[in-house]
Amino acid sequence: MTTPWGEFELARFPEEPRDRLRAWDASDSYLLRHLAEQGTDLSGTVVVLGDRWGALVTALAAHSPVQITDSWLGQEATRANLARAGVPAGSVGLLTTQDPVPDRIDVLLVRVPKSLALLEDQLLRLAPALHAGTVVAGTGMVKEIHTSTLRLFERILGPTRTSLAEQKARLILCTPAPALKRPASPWPYAYDLPDDVGGTLAGRPVVNHAGVFCADRLDVGTRFFLRHLPDMRGGPRVVDLGCGNGIVGTAVALADPRAEVLFTDESFQAVASAEATYKANGVPGHAEFRVGDGLAGVPDGSVDVVLNNPPFHSHQATTDATAWRMFTGARRALRTGGELWVVGNRHLSYHVKLKRLFGNCETVAGDRKFVVLKAVRQG
Repeated sequence: MTTPWGEFELARFPEEPRDRLRAWDASDSYLLRHLAEQGTDLSGTVVVLGDRWGALVTALAAHSPVQITDSWLGQEATRANLARAGVPAGSVGLLTTQDPVPDRIDVLLVRVPKSLALLEDQLLRLAPALHAGTVVAGTGMVKEIHTSTLRLFERILGPTRTSLAEQKARLILCTPAPALKRPASPWPYAYDLPDDVGGTLAGRPVVNHAGVFCADRLDVGTRFFLRHLPDMRGGPRVVDLGCGNGIVGTAVALADPRAEVLFTDESFQAVASAEATYKANGVPGHAEFRVGDGLAGVPDGSVDVVLNNPPFHSHQATTDATAWRMFTGARRALRTGGELWVVGNRHLSYHVKLKRLFGNCETVAGDRKFVVLKAVRQG
């Protein structure tokens, strides 16, 4: 990536030989050019929100920016890209969306996320740290910036306008209004499961932090999965892989309090949601909550069952790299005879990947849109 601050070699994390998606796009380049052309003073506290793979903070590393991200993978990519650029460890602040924000922000740069809810949550958290002289600039591809995005900036921070589009990217330019009366944050959001979920789950509470998939209701894929979970007895070791709000793993713990459940996701917001959901249900069993790259760090052959609803998007890009990495990690972590249960859209043909990896795959249930698949580790 060529910028006014030099050229940088950047990569996503983990680097996938079969996934050649870039670690930056035209919106990152556009924002960096804009800062240089405007002669923006970067001597104060610079905060970069939603920097996907560390492109912005790597380019601006000489100004000691603070990155705030919901993505563990994005944070690890940032560490790797900073190291690749020869930036000393500790010269850039790396915060998560769950961490306290800086007391004062002089420059706020926002890479617009896919989730408007996450943007709302984070702008509300950051707004008290802004002052009248704070430079606020957002960026995204044209297809990512909508009228609702601009209204959010205007409602929470102050008067907002957009730039002309360049290479299908656009900037959001906002003038902070410190006296603006802001709404109270609706996040985290809690609701009770509907009665038609059935079993012990009917009426149970679910807690969602902003940015978690389908945060205001039970999504149809998870609803279908909950109806077809395996009947586990005897205190199994279970992983809710890509746990989201944790309702799948919580359902397992409610069915058998002896179960040991690991909730894992690469989203800090998701794992916080899973822990909140689990605690809200008062489950007496044993649970662990871990932010990371799937099953990395889980010992080989140590798990009885893995439950998984894999994503098939990486930001705006459609890719099967994440699902493939999840399936591969599950096979390694499962004991012989252990089972991977997957729910997914029928058209994604996960059964082909599972048969190739496990040597077997059974369709447990299906409807016009979803299938629940089971693969058994045979050795």
